[in-house]
Amino acid sequence: MLTHAQVWRGIDRLAQRAGTTPSGLARQAGLDPTTFNPSKRVASSDSKPRWPSTESLAKALEAAKVSFAEFAGLATDTIAGRSVPLIGLAQAGNQGFFDDAGFPVGSGWEEVIFPGLDDEACYALEISGESMLPVYRPGDRIVVAPHAQLRRGDRVVAKLRTGEVMAKELGRTTARTVELISLNAEYETRVLDVSELVWMARIVWASQ
Repeated sequence: MLTHAQVWRGIDRLAQRAGTTPSGLARQAGLDPTTFNPSKRVASSDSKPRWPSTESLAKALEAAKVSFAEFAGLATDTIAGRSVPLIGLAQAGNQGFFDDAGFPVGSGWEEVIFPGLDDEACYALEISGESMLPVYRPGDRIVVAPHAQLRRGDRVVAKLRTGEVMAKELGRTTARTVELISLNAEYETRVLDVSELVWMARIVWASQ
């Protein structure tokens, strides 16, 4: 994942590449001129890092005619991205596709490039169906990290012993149960016994 410092460094370099300042880049993107100012990068009250919104970043990339992969390269001084295995969400429910840690086994997977990934265990899932609307739509691709530490509020992909695979928000967890909150209001929150889970992995990136 891109760090806070890398994202803002990428914006500064994006502005330089466009031959302007961060304020000028914001104007070109149709945003408030102060959107990318240094004063916006850390909260004045408690010095917590502030992130640019995905909307403002997308508008800046569009104005500069730069892809997100190129932006990630500017931000990290690395190649634009790394290849990761791509699996359809429906395939993920099949037996024998994953090891006990939730990483795909075997070879011959289709691969896609994602920027800013430093975890060698990451892989991508292509969303199908409507159970994850409006957050994820059919055709969206998400990257999951099986080894990443999970915390309440994280978006995760979980596989059950029934073969069902779902993307949810991680809620309250206990020694015996896991709460998985639906991203789609039309689907109910699930409270599962931990024995029902095969694996659960944090979503670290999405291509939408």
